[in-house]
Order: sequence, then C-alpha cells, then structure tokens
Amino acid sequence: MAPTNKSTRRTLIGSGVLLLAGMASVSVQADDARQIIRDRCLACHTESGDRSTPSFSRISEQRKTPEGWQFTINRMINLRGLDISADEKRELIRYLADTQGLAPSEAEPFRYLLEQDTNLVEEGGDPALAETCARCHSAARFGLQRRTTEEWQLLVNFHMGQFPTTEFHSLARDRKWYEIAHDEVAVKLGEQYPLLTPAWDNWKQAVKTDLDGRWRVTGFVPGKGEYDAWMSASKADDGRYNLTLEGQYTDGSPLSGSGKATVYTGYEWRATLDIDGVKMRQVMAADAKGESMKGRMFLAAEREIGGALNAVKDTQAAAVVAVMPSYLRVGESTELTIIGQNLNGDVDLGPGVKVEKLLDRSDDRIHLIAKATGSEGVQSIQVGKAELASGLAVYSELARVDVMPKNAVARIGGLSQMPKVRTAYRAVGYSAGVDGKPGTEDDLRLGYMPASWSIKPADEIAAEDKDAQFAGSIDAAGIFTPGDDGPNPQRKMSANNVGRLTVVANVEEAGKQVAGEGSLIVSVPDFVRRVLD
Repeated sequence: MAPTNKSTRRTLIGSGVLLLAGMASVSVQADDARQIIRDRCLACHTESGDRSTPSFSRISEQRKTPEGWQFTINRMINLRGLDISADEKRELIRYLADTQGLAPSEAEPFRYLLEQDTNLVEEGGDPALAETCARCHSAARFGLQRRTTEEWQLLVNFHMGQFPTTEFHSLARDRKWYEIAHDEVAVKLGEQYPLLTPAWDNWKQAVKTDLDGRWRVTGFVPGKGEYDAWMSASKADDGRYNLTLEGQYTDGSPLSGSGKATVYTGYEWRATLDIDGVKMRQVMAADAKGESMKGRMFLAAEREIGGALNAVKDTQAAAVVAVMPSYLRVGESTELTIIGQNLNGDVDLGPGVKVEKLLDRSDDRIHLIAKATGSEGVQSIQVGKAELASGLAVYSELARVDVMPKNAVARIGGLSQMPKVRTAYRAVGYSAGVDGKPGTEDDLRLGYMPASWSIKPADEIAAEDKDAQFAGSIDAAGIFTPGDDGPNPQRKMSANNVGRLTVVANVEEAGKQVAGEGSLIVSVPDFVRRVLD
C-alpha cells in the first residue's frame, strides 16, 4: 500500500520539480504555478510544508496525465466556480503534468484513451473494478490516475456527494455499494495504482530531451489516405513548439500545415495544427531518447476520424521508417514506396524479392516496382546501412480480412444542437500462414488494404426495422455517417434513426473477393461530449 504521510508527498512534489527542471527557467515556472494554486485554489484547499516544497491538500496526493489535470481544473471551473485565466490554466496543467504526471510505462496500457481512439472494447480487467468503476467509466479513466489509498477513498466519497443516486444504479442497489467501494475497491485501487512507484521515481530522474528539430512523419487520414511528411519543430519563448508540416499523400496530392505543440511530463506530445484548412490534433508519446514518437492524429472537431501517426527524428543518420503498401504478393509486380531519411545505397527487399524498376528516388523517398518469387514471410527492408526490420509482408494468397474497429458506436444528430458522431473504418488483410488455416495465430498480417464498403442489418430484427435504410450510410473511404436525430415518420412508430448494423469490407484480389465484417451500433446523440481546450 502506498505511503500517505505528508512529508513523503512533499518530497515527491519537490524532487519532481528539480529533477524535471534541468534548467533554471523551469524552477521559475514552478514558482509561478505554485503561486497560481495559492491565488486560485486555497479558498478550498490547504497548504502545508515550506514554500519551496509545499503540499496542497487533495492536489499533492494525485498524479495524472495532462488530460486528467485538464479535466480536474474544468470540473473546478464548472462545479466550484474557480476563476482562472486561460494562460494560468495552461501553465498549471503543464506544471502538474510535469511534476505529478505518469511515467511512460504507467500510461502505455491506456494510450488509446489519450489518443481518443475510443471505439475499443476493454477486456481482462479486474472484476471488482469493472463492477464498481468501469460500469460508468472506461478502465482507462482510473488506470491513468495514481493516488494514495486515502485519496481513492475520498474519491468514493466525492461520488456519493456529487452523484447520490449511484447506490441505486445497476450493480449497486443489490449490494452495500458504498462499503464495498470505500473499504475494498478503493484499497485495491491504492494497491494497483499507488501514488509512489519505482517507474515514476526512475522517470523523474531520467534525462529529458527537447523534441525540437526535423521529424520524418508517416500516418493516415480517413478519406485522404496514407501520407508521409517532414515536420519541423522549433521551440518558442513560451516553452511550446512552433510546427510546420510539408508532405504528400500516396496519391501524390500535397499536404501542408502549421501549428503549435506542447510537451508534458517530458514525453507527452500534444499538438494542434491547421492542415490544408482543417484543424487537426496530434497525441503522441516520445521514446526515452527523444528520437521517435508514436500516437494518433485526428480531426479536432471529430476525434473518431483519425489514424495512426509515427515520427522519427532526423539525426542525420540513414533510416527507413515505412514502406507503402506493406505487403507484396508472390508473382505480382507491385509499386512500393520506401519512406525514410538519408536513403543512400543499394535497395534490398529481402531474399526472393527483386527490384524490377526504379521509378523515382530522393534522399527521403524511393518509388519502385518489385516482384516476389520466394516463400511467404515477413522481411526486412534495407537501403544501404539503413534497415526496417519486419517491414514487408510477402504472401501467396489473401485468406481473411478484419474490419477495424471491430466494434464501434456512431451517434445520430444534426437537426438538434448535437453533432453527428461518425466512424472511420479500415480493412486489414491476412494470409493463412504456414499452417494454411485462416483464423489461427499463425496468420500473417499483411497490413491495411483498399476495400469496397457496405452496410447490412445486424440481425433479423434490424432487418425488419430497416436499420440499414435509416441509420446511416458508408462512403467509398470507409467513413460511416449516421442519420439525422429526431422522430422519423417513415419508421415504425416514428422512431428515431438508431439501429444495429454490420459493416462489410470486400477486398478484391486476383479476381476473387474476401470479405470481413465489423459491428456498428448507431445510437442516440452524444449529450455529454467534452470539447477539448
């Protein structure tokens, strides 16, 4: 169980400031942030300890992600009348995330929530936590927090005070919910997600690297496709980064943008950019050396519409970062594009793969035609001394297709003030592997493949209710748009346009089609959608 004495907590906060600092300006920032707490928060919270390493009640006993601290401050504004300026809020979030954040290994299991990739079914959680907490929240919601056991128990008390009907909900009214939550579950949370951990201690002491410089970026935008670009980040006087982005999609159309980024906790990258007139957000995590980042980029107005994002820093060393597409069928001549930086030297696509023709070549892109004659398997791509391990899947036949996400929720809207919530799909291809049996662990993942998209009723009841006719439509890019909200006189009993659908992806290859299916629930409007600052 985590220690709860105040002297230990003061050490946590104080050492976090000094070790994350690395420069005198951070100490000044910490002083400013503490003063904001004193000016804005001490009407309700209390301060103890000396001024250089203070402890603030209900604040110093927690660690959270930047989004977690933003959520807390927003709650104080909306429910408690906190008066704080936008600049003070930004400074306070950065300070708290830097000094009371999560270590990379602590955040890693729950990055899908940070990256706003929320069409995911959580599995394998603790049954007690699922019944008590995850029946309302995602498991990631509490998995991205660290508190003392006492603070977890106070959180239970907060729920009882703020939401007094909690005890009357399902999985609560048939048991002594408060006693279970306070005396058992909060203790378990204190053990699984304690305030003090070796991972956090190690991360505080680790040397942090500035993330300025040039980054080789690859990613995917629904409706646009895969892209590669150069992203330049230069540090501004306010500690944020000014960004520019220049690149192209695989169809050759250009991509251009600019914006700003903030780095929290030494590795949490958060950026907002205007890309070709569209506001986008990036959420990534940097590695310990600050040489690569992984995450997701999505529409600022629609977090569901986005895709994977990878960035590799230009260290002047040769590097292969991606190949598009990531698969090559035996016996077929296929155009491939190798993405990287400082790409000099001979191109080697592995045994049994021949480069038939070099179409175009530069220091960061190689466009060629290749043909595989060898056996099935995953091969490395090498250009000179640069290598991308397991970069290219060589296969003989497409055996199955998975639709991603497997389970998703879209929401009607549009006529009211509630916006529609769309869903973006992609198709992932697999070969049957060595055993020749699709659907086993031996299947070889080929990567994302182009597909034709359609929807159908999920079952007989959905067919009878004509859900596929009224609940929405899916376009050629795999983006599902739900129907309008409000009563529909064309439906039975003038019901609204909710429904249960199956999303079908058909991938055509060598004259035959391989189909995959995903589940989609078209639900009521999202009345509690949170607008990110």
